Amino acid sequence: MSRLSIPTPISAQGVIDEIYGDLVRRLQANPVSVCPVDMAAAFVGVCHSQSCGKCTPCRVGLGQLHKLIESVLDGDATESTLNLIEKTARVINATADCAIGYEAAQMVLRGLNGFREDYEAHLNGTCLCRFDKAVPCVSLCPANVDIPGYVSLVKEGRYQDAVRLIRKDNPFPSACALICEHPCESHCRRRLVDAAVNIRGLKRMAVDNAGDVPVPPCAPATGKKVAVIGGGPSGLTAAYFLSLMGHKVTVYEKRKYLGGMLRYGIPSYRLPREILEKEIETILSTGIDVKMGVDIGTDVTFEEIRNNFDATYIAIGAHTDNKLGIEGEDGNGVISAVEMLRMIGDGEMPDYTGKNIVVIGGGNVAMDCTRSSMRLGAKSVTCVYRRRREDMTAMPEEVEGAMAEDCDILELMTPEKIELDENGNVKALWVAPQMISNIKRGRPAPIRTEEPLRKIDCDMIIVAIGQAIESHHFASSGIQTKWGRIMADMKTIVSDHEGLFSGGDCVTGPASAIMAIAAGKTAAANIDHYLGFDSKISVDVEIPEPPIAPQPPCGRINLSERSAEERKHDFLLMENSMTLQQAYQEASRCLRCDKFGYGALKGGRIFKW
Repeated sequence: MSRLSIPTPISAQGVIDEIYGDLVRRLQANPVSVCPVDMAAAFVGVCHSQSCGKCTPCRVGLGQLHKLIESVLDGDATESTLNLIEKTARVINATADCAIGYEAAQMVLRGLNGFREDYEAHLNGTCLCRFDKAVPCVSLCPANVDIPGYVSLVKEGRYQDAVRLIRKDNPFPSACALICEHPCESHCRRRLVDAAVNIRGLKRMAVDNAGDVPVPPCAPATGKKVAVIGGGPSGLTAAYFLSLMGHKVTVYEKRKYLGGMLRYGIPSYRLPREILEKEIETILSTGIDVKMGVDIGTDVTFEEIRNNFDATYIAIGAHTDNKLGIEGEDGNGVISAVEMLRMIGDGEMPDYTGKNIVVIGGGNVAMDCTRSSMRLGAKSVTCVYRRRREDMTAMPEEVEGAMAEDCDILELMTPEKIELDENGNVKALWVAPQMISNIKRGRPAPIRTEEPLRKIDCDMIIVAIGQAIESHHFASSGIQTKWGRIMADMKTIVSDHEGLFSGGDCVTGPASAIMAIAAGKTAAANIDHYLGFDSKISVDVEIPEPPIAPQPPCGRINLSERSAEERKHDFLLMENSMTLQQAYQEASRCLRCDKFGYGALKGGRIFKW
């Protein structure tokens, strides 16, 4: 008789694993307006089901926690119940034998701290959760673009109408179709079935096939004048909508060209210059005046602008660099990412032929510098990052693209010093090996290992560790700043300064283009209100009705790219658009949540703002 046997998975476990996969997908599609107390009860219930039963805090305690939270949902709880929930969770956290128990308890404690007002509302028989919010993709788009609307229009081949619908909220449909980080996809309800709809890809299909789409007519002139300081995505968005509202807008821009970080932060292989310039020309066609090469504080004072206009919007972005603070960073051949990308933006393409380049950083800007260096003829390009590759803030597709183009990603290395030759030129970067350690502020923190410093021979170092804001002139004019950021509220209003507004990267710090666009839209609405008007931006596009049909699982259409070997030698657009067949299938995957589910109670969309 044998003593051992080959273990084989039981059929039930296989089904359970599939269900867990479905559960993960469902959680990823969790609506942004769901009741957090309800979700907390469900999470504790799942954790309790995983208990092995060995220790009492987990076996009994999690069950009691679940009952207590359920009593809150049922309206049978009091303030003392919340205190008991907290006390029970702390005991479980301190005494449970394993992570099944103490991690579940920590989750409950984080909830009590993070959304206690939701718990307290249930004590009064109410729930703060609102089911009349827009659909998840619209809610998560900072500019609140009508995504189900334009997806349905792309499905029908009505590309011009799709662009018109997008422009109601975002005057940069082409730019965003190419470079948007698509937060709208993060909670797409299609994840309940398979995978999120490729929303950005469908927007790309619309702008590629729409042709010239004229802007809507401007409202009658109001006689009011608005100054916009900064010609980036936020400033131009505000200018566009204010001009449509009938106000006379003048944009002041310091650089040679308009576009801000769309031009000076994003290489043309991601956003071709001709596409950006055409988009800007469309925005300016509303009658916006532009004054180029104007440095506020040098060519004209801030006070002069304030005195000559009825309202002012500051949208100067974040265009200065951060320093490493290490030996040798003032040497020849050490430049900032801002400096490099600015040269490219101005059409002054540097020649890196035969050079060994090191890029320091792990964000999207670092990837732009890394991939651009390869296209500028570099012999080798190495990106040095102090954390792991999976901890990079750059989009995964950018990191994968850089690696495909023969760029090296050197993870867990912290720059220690820059070695210079006798003439002060960069010779090498010395880095300290790191290892990942405890999680701090939600991210695994690196710590120094006992390994010796490593030397990376190089001819040039590009520092891409974030951007700073040139706000000193505004600060000297009495505007409150913090860490260089202009202090403005969520309505873009600068307190204690009548008629002054600010938004975009100069307020939030470096963020995404769509966040800057959203700030510009918000500023336009609030400036219009400040000037004494109630102008509305709308569009007369009829949205197709959705078909009543089953939605079988279907794979997501991803956008393809030119081969790495081909694209790494030029700055031509690297991403391909969808075919008509692909776009129709992908658009058909949309569940039309504007008609079915969240948003249906109020029609699913905002027709005007």
